[in-house]
Amino acid sequence: MDWLQNITLGQFLIFTLVLVRASGLMMIAPIYGSNDVPLRVRAMLAFTLALLITPTQWNVVVRFPQTLPAYVLLLAGELIVGLVLGLGVVILLSGIQLTGQLISRVSGLALANIADPTFGGSSAVFSRLLTLLTLAVFVTTGGHRMVMAALLDTFAALPLGTLGIPRGIGETMVTLLAQSFSLGLRASAPAVTAVLLSTVVLGLIGRTLPQLNILAVGFGLNSMVSLGTLAVSLGAIAWAFQDQLQPALDVVLKTLGGVHVP
Repeated sequence: MDWLQNITLGQFLIFTLVLVRASGLMMIAPIYGSNDVPLRVRAMLAFTLALLITPTQWNVVVRFPQTLPAYVLLLAGELIVGLVLGLGVVILLSGIQLTGQLISRVSGLALANIADPTFGGSSAVFSRLLTLLTLAVFVTTGGHRMVMAALLDTFAALPLGTLGIPRGIGETMVTLLAQSFSLGLRASAPAVTAVLLSTVVLGLIGRTLPQLNILAVGFGLNSMVSLGTLAVSLGAIAWAFQDQLQPALDVVLKTLGGVHVP
């Protein structure tokens, strides 16, 4: 245990700053920050990351805080960096959540909600299905490694102890929301269009055969059409999410690289 006595206050400060930045990412990032992962596991992962990253930051000069509020302010800044990085991917996932909501609305299955631990609430069946699909694509395409690489890049773009506000953070969030909304609309377009066309056809049939119970037939037909179209378009949805993942991380890193010091 002699190595503990050799740790200086400056080294301990760097370790805590790295730990808080990694913890911010572990709190919100997909896969890592999911409610499916126990809190102890996430805390252990953040601590392990801090142990691995801290030796690479020994040469970083951090002004030692003279007061407790100054130290808390440093920790808050590092926490924000980790949260912003994870939030970029979470916003993209919310677009897929929107896809499931739109398909559920037009197909008449909006009342079929199930628990969704990823977002900490209940969601439509299609939303949960697409969320699991995108998480599988996220892991398969190395998204978890991209997030870890982005975390390491933040230490070069935004050194430890930099008290500042990233330039254009509001614009970046708006850009990510626009990308997420666009992804949700593009992913839901095939199923929504197919259901709308089937509704039009049912309307024409209803005008021709008034004795036909359109409500009874339409509910089953819309559900069948939406399920069939969704099954055909699952590959395209996964591809669209994969194409948007790296640009979203690049936008966040670009924002974190430009810091406005107040």
